Amino acid sequence: MDSAMENDYPAPPSMGDANFDILEWHPAYLSCQRYFIDHAQHEPATQAVCALTNIRLPFQWLGNPVTASTPPQSSQGGNFNFNAYQRQGSNYQSPQGRGNNDRPTNFVSPVPYIRRLVVTGFDKPAILHGFFGDDYLKGVMPHVECERRNYLFAAKHGGWRTCKKQYDSGSGGGHDETLPFMKPLDEAKMEELTAAEKAWSSWLAMEDWMVGPRAPEDEDAPRTHSHRASGGGSMRYQGMPDGMPDGLTDNSFSAGGGEDMRYGRRDGGMGDGGLPDGV
Repeated sequence: MDSAMENDYPAPPSMGDANFDILEWHPAYLSCQRYFIDHAQHEPATQAVCALTNIRLPFQWLGNPVTASTPPQSSQGGNFNFNAYQRQGSNYQSPQGRGNNDRPTNFVSPVPYIRRLVVTGFDKPAILHGFFGDDYLKGVMPHVECERRNYLFAAKHGGWRTCKKQYDSGSGGGHDETLPFMKPLDEAKMEELTAAEKAWSSWLAMEDWMVGPRAPEDEDAPRTHSHRASGGGSMRYQGMPDGMPDGLTDNSFSAGGGEDMRYGRRDGGMGDGGLPDGV
């Protein structure tokens, strides 16, 4: 097992890095796909995790089950043999002799499974390795990083009910894959939270069309603060040199649309300063 797995969350090759090489990443991604389809989904440990988190594996899909990355040989008069797929380090060879640079015939995206692992707190290195094989660090950790950030965004945007709804779709292989439970993002590190906060501020700027010629001049510009009204509109205060308007602190609150209202306190209280006159 890779020594990097001794760390809780080894630093993945982030999609946002300037040095991220999509052509170098893609073969590892395909290797992870094949490992998941040909090996991991048939392992009792993988089946146990997916049963607990209520997501169907490809071979359990209704109507079009996927048991291997290549069509079963039984369709050509023979019996498909899973033992023909021998794991050799991180390089998979199919019975037809395809290497891990070939696109698998049966495409199964790992993203729904990564999402379910993240939201249930099972996105541990050992579990990711068991699902996606030796190439998981290079092949799927960029997606894990993105989905952990997306989970933070989903939780911040609309509250528990809305957040859970975003994750109820499962793998798409059936209509009974609703999410049984959610856990707060596990073992989040300050660097991860800081990067998510920065990305969230960029999204708020996008909502206000602060992109292109309107984009902030540098990435260290003050974050956007939003005041969302019940009618769905928003009011933004950006980088005011004299601070926020009287009564407003460096927080945001939201109301309406099924969302809760926050103003510096988790219990929904309005704080000591109150709102500006007329708001």
